[in-house]
Amino acid sequence: MSDVRAERSIVATDGAPAAIGPYSQAIVANGLLYTAGQLPLDPETMTLVEGDISAQTERVMLNLGAVLAAAGSGFDRVVKTTCFLADLNDFAAFNAVYGQFLGSAPPPRSTVQVAKLPLGALVEVECIALTP
Repeated sequence: MSDVRAERSIVATDGAPAAIGPYSQAIVANGLLYTAGQLPLDPETMTLVEGDISAQTERVMLNLGAVLAAAGSGFDRVVKTTCFLADLNDFAAFNAVYGQFLGSAPPPRSTVQVAKLPLGALVEVECIALTP
């Protein structure tokens, strides 16, 4: 039986918040990057950014972009996102910021309202992307 660890590699960057639990920022396996959900944490202070859904979404997308870049990928290579909102009433404001990062040909996504996000965040986003 082959060693599964040999078929995947961990991606880590100081440009995004360190994991707040027993998980990796991302894993590359078989040419795909699978990210952990990114919260609106400032990677330097590890504190939740202040502000509304727009400010938190911008920080989430910057964090996600840093993880993508660390794997040699980018928003143009994202093939699927999953977005978690604490309140679906924030959907329009979330979309306005999210759309600025994913351009004119955005990937498919799922967006769901959840009962609660870690640290009281308003938004969390994870993705799957192609790697070079």
